[in-house]
Amino acid sequence: MTTRTFLQRLPIAFAAPAAFLGCSSLGPIEPLWTPRALTQPGEFTPGIEGPCCDRDGNIYAVNFARQQTIGKTTPDGRSEIFLTLPGKSTGNGIVFDRAGNMFIADYAEHNVLRVDMKTKQISVFAHQPQMNQPNDLAIAPDGTLFASDPNWKEGTGQLWRIDRDGKTTRLAQGMGTTNGIDVSPDGKHLYVNESVQRNLWAFDIAPDKSLTNKRLLRKFDDHGFDGQRCDVDGNLYITRYGEGVVAVVSPKGEILRKVPVLGARPSNICFGGPDGRTAYVTEVEHTRLVTFRTERPGLAWSRWQGSK
Repeated sequence: MTTRTFLQRLPIAFAAPAAFLGCSSLGPIEPLWTPRALTQPGEFTPGIEGPCCDRDGNIYAVNFARQQTIGKTTPDGRSEIFLTLPGKSTGNGIVFDRAGNMFIADYAEHNVLRVDMKTKQISVFAHQPQMNQPNDLAIAPDGTLFASDPNWKEGTGQLWRIDRDGKTTRLAQGMGTTNGIDVSPDGKHLYVNESVQRNLWAFDIAPDKSLTNKRLLRKFDDHGFDGQRCDVDGNLYITRYGEGVVAVVSPKGEILRKVPVLGARPSNICFGGPDGRTAYVTEVEHTRLVTFRTERPGLAWSRWQGSK
């Protein structure tokens, strides 16, 4: 996996919308699609992953300062250890539900953990020994969780559903190295990428929450995939590990643009900020958070607004 400069190929950024211009609550105006470092190099470990924003705009990512931690970073870049996971538990993907509970994919112990954000109490929400390692998480509008489950050694992967009572159901097996995962804005489609095989898949989510109609949205010729998230229009923001960009891909599989992220190995992405149009990327080469402004809000941020 190697990096490459795409600045000459990037589309010209659109002007910031009027709602953003002149809005003092958002601070200084930043150009769209222009990356900047939010935290200092080396504050996180090379295991930096799983960013997710809470309702107040704080960014949580795994492995701050040392392994097995969850770091909390304010929008102005100040970070601290929020909590340390017990035993051998080590986090990867993070999502929040509408009630504000944090869910963490604990790949070391085959768990999905739940954190009460007020008390910082950690509990095992789901445990499944048949998982290779729960990797990235997605959450549907009704609170159902979906987890990617790669086997890196064998180059294979699975998909799991975790219901609101913690029951686990294997939805797919025999796939490639399943990694980035998210649910469409209407809750009807699941998007999953395969890191090694470089495939981007879409499934329909049936009324019984099984997966149907698997179809290939796009196959990429080079570089790896890692985490991904949707915006409110259903476009996917995919971290291209080794290429050093976030690829913005339409629901039809069209590449809309590529955004450089100041390092070769972006591992995951989330959205936050006062208007949901600030993207935060975990970047492994420099073990830091990188941020850039987007045209449209992230899907998770919009769901926060609906839960107020």
